[in-house]
Amino acid sequence: MKIGCPTEIKPQEFRVGMTPIAAAEAVAHGHEVLIQSGAGVGAGFADTDYAAAGARLVDSAEQLFAEADMVVKVKEPQAIERKMLREDQLLFTYLHLAPDPEQTRDLMASGATCIAYETVTDERGGLPLLAPMSEVAGRLAPQMGAWSLQKANGGRGVLLGGVPGVSPAKIAVIGGGVVGTHAARVAAGMGADVTVLDRSLPRMRYLDDTFGGLFKTRYASGGNTAEAVAEADMVIGAVLIPGAAAPKLVSRAQLSTMKPGAVIVDVAIDQGGCFETSRATTHQDPIYEVDGIVHYCVANMPGAVARTSTLALGNATMPFMLALADKGWKQACADDPHLMNGLNVHAGQITYEAVSKALNLEFTPPQLAA
Repeated sequence: MKIGCPTEIKPQEFRVGMTPIAAAEAVAHGHEVLIQSGAGVGAGFADTDYAAAGARLVDSAEQLFAEADMVVKVKEPQAIERKMLREDQLLFTYLHLAPDPEQTRDLMASGATCIAYETVTDERGGLPLLAPMSEVAGRLAPQMGAWSLQKANGGRGVLLGGVPGVSPAKIAVIGGGVVGTHAARVAAGMGADVTVLDRSLPRMRYLDDTFGGLFKTRYASGGNTAEAVAEADMVIGAVLIPGAAAPKLVSRAQLSTMKPGAVIVDVAIDQGGCFETSRATTHQDPIYEVDGIVHYCVANMPGAVARTSTLALGNATMPFMLALADKGWKQACADDPHLMNGLNVHAGQITYEAVSKALNLEFTPPQLAA
């Protein structure tokens, strides 16, 4: 199989879909690997690294898409890339289709088979290809929020850890999953007063048992969430419903209850965001203000630490990529129901139910589509 990895073209996206190590593994399995020249530079990988791994460098995305049987990326294909997809091609990348009807329509029209990293599962009910980037985004969230809190950036001018005699910042983390846990760990490590809100009592018991009071937990009822948001200097949105649009947990009206200059960091923005006032931003222009509240809603947060993110993502995706290449997508998915859960689009059909519901499109069970 010819496996192609293009240069990411989403603004300020420096990650790359395949590391030189992954390229070498694919070549060792008998596959031809095509890398667009310069694809790895943002993550610290030179063209010579890929050439040494046995990959063939190509000059343009057009050439790569035209030749590749499988395209491996990081972010969802942009409009110009979607036009290059074809019926007999496999796309393996993050898609986040639920809040993106335009991309969904284009992928359906292309006829390509599209497997989304974010809906591949594992035997424990986890999301193994989303988890590495959730870990990165969670750890980045307090760091980006701390920057946004600085007065020069429109924030309250509050230092996360405070100083002797001055209280630390109060941070509310909505959601105690992978993102929320890593955000809480880092924020607490920076000295902040952190509360994690979640609706799962077993999860909150786990957090209490594991972290020994490093941060507080609180049941995420509507009243408790509203109270925590009003008291916080920073609110981190870390809620995920796999493959579906994120629920709107904080309304615009609630912004008036927040402290002027408080910060919202919406890590769920890839799935539409969990604040009513959230809209996707970029690393180049990351923040905006609504009703005196600073919003940080960068849709590809891990791209800021591209090398760490690329290595972490490559470790997770490589076994699945090799299975798809070795067996073909139909056999690989038949052999692995967790990989089958990643199938979102095939031959113009929506094969992930949460996406079909979010966009009011007909659902075809992936087993029938395959």
